[in-house]
Amino acid sequence: MLVRCLYASRPAAPIDRQGLDEILAQCRKNNPRLGVTGLLCVTDNLFIQVLEGGRDEVCDLYNAIASDERHRQVRLLSYEEISERRFGSWTMGQVSIDKLNPALLLKYFTRMELNPFECSGRSTMALLGEMVETASITARAD
Repeated sequence: MLVRCLYASRPAAPIDRQGLDEILAQCRKNNPRLGVTGLLCVTDNLFIQVLEGGRDEVCDLYNAIASDERHRQVRLLSYEEISERRFGSWTMGQVSIDKLNPALLLKYFTRMELNPFECSGRSTMALLGEMVETASITARAD
């Protein structure tokens, strides 16, 4: 059975480019053997991640993330059984915030601010879906 998990968290400490690259490299190394795909959106003070795969693998990975000291304020935004993957092309895609049209945020959020803590998981997932459609997702080489 396939599931999709969407969560948000705050970094415990500021994350720089090297730290982000290390996280992505770890995801891209470990996720294929687990059968997990998804995408990661990172800003200076926010992580939003979608994980897709088998129920046990996704739940175990989410639990590991929730107890990881690099994260604080971990919030499950959405968890659902799915018939197919939406982000199956990426062992871990990365959202390019630089390509995000700020006006798009007003379509889903109350302000022009990416804040999944103040909206529904459905709205956050819809925004990520639009970003996929507009090629704002990148798959960087490791």
